Amino acid sequence: MSAAVQQSVPQAPAGKSESKAFVERILRVRELALLVVLAVLIIGTELGNHRFLSQQGVKDLMLNAAILVIVGIGEATVVITRNVDLSVGSTLGITAFAAGDFLGGGGNPILAVVVAVALGAALGLLNGCLVSFGRVPSLVVTLGTLYIIRGVDSIWIGSRQIVATDLPRGFVNLGHGGPFILPYLAMIGVAVLLLVGLYLRSYRSGRELYAIGSSPEAARLAGIATRKRITAAYLFCGALAGLGGALYLARFGNVDSGTGNGYELTVVSAVVVGGVAFTGGSGSVYGAALGAVLLTSINSVLPSLGVDSSWEQAIDGFLLLAAIAVDRLVALRVANVLRRRNVRHG
Repeated sequence: MSAAVQQSVPQAPAGKSESKAFVERILRVRELALLVVLAVLIIGTELGNHRFLSQQGVKDLMLNAAILVIVGIGEATVVITRNVDLSVGSTLGITAFAAGDFLGGGGNPILAVVVAVALGAALGLLNGCLVSFGRVPSLVVTLGTLYIIRGVDSIWIGSRQIVATDLPRGFVNLGHGGPFILPYLAMIGVAVLLLVGLYLRSYRSGRELYAIGSSPEAARLAGIATRKRITAAYLFCGALAGLGGALYLARFGNVDSGTGNGYELTVVSAVVVGGVAFTGGSGSVYGAALGAVLLTSINSVLPSLGVDSSWEQAIDGFLLLAAIAVDRLVALRVANVLRRRNVRHG
């Protein structure tokens, strides 16, 4: 009986498994290339400015990257499913103010973080339901919620502003302190990265996100609850954007109606530069984290070398286009490999 069942299970075609291995090799090489570029960038800057890698300089690099890494991890889980969340910047802004408003009323710092994460998760759930159950393209949905959240944020905040003096000292220390040169924010970012990376690689529901991104229709036919998984990915993305909002408040101690404006473009750039393909089904949160570190390092390097800060956005845009071009070349290469293998096997 067991032998008959085993024979009835279709085996994956050799071409597809080999092409998958080819893609994984390409992604590993790409992440290694990002590490090399990052190392060359930092070492080159240190040679030109010997104070760049001072104790405070290294700490600042990690602090600058931590929040973008956390929000980028959430964005990567959505992009893996062949969707996108353009509302993460607005979510970060409104959750940062929500946490600050809660603290200003005498709230507990831990509960303030919980409030920010819960609000972000609720907004992510809204996006997920509209995309998965409403069957509306994610680009349209999240562009709409970007403006809706931003509008609500502006009405709620008005001309008010939260500054560091309104916040408990312990909460502010979370955004600046840490043992030796290792900030608390960087420790939180690494913890989130390792946990999410383990989940996506080792758990079935995490692997199903890749299956959905590779082929939504095939995933549905295979019995995967695609709507449920996509909704969960958006909820998780919103929750991490909320965590990023709380940490932004702790890091900068200054929140107004303009907080997070345009941040979604930086997040999407970091994810794509890190090798998470917009076509879905490939990439890793480790690559997204590397992309975030690379972009924030570039933004720190340019002032250290005396380069006008107006070049920052131009360089980020160039890296984004280069990453998209690489994704396209990889897709064409994989298609050619599959075509040759299909011809070879008749």
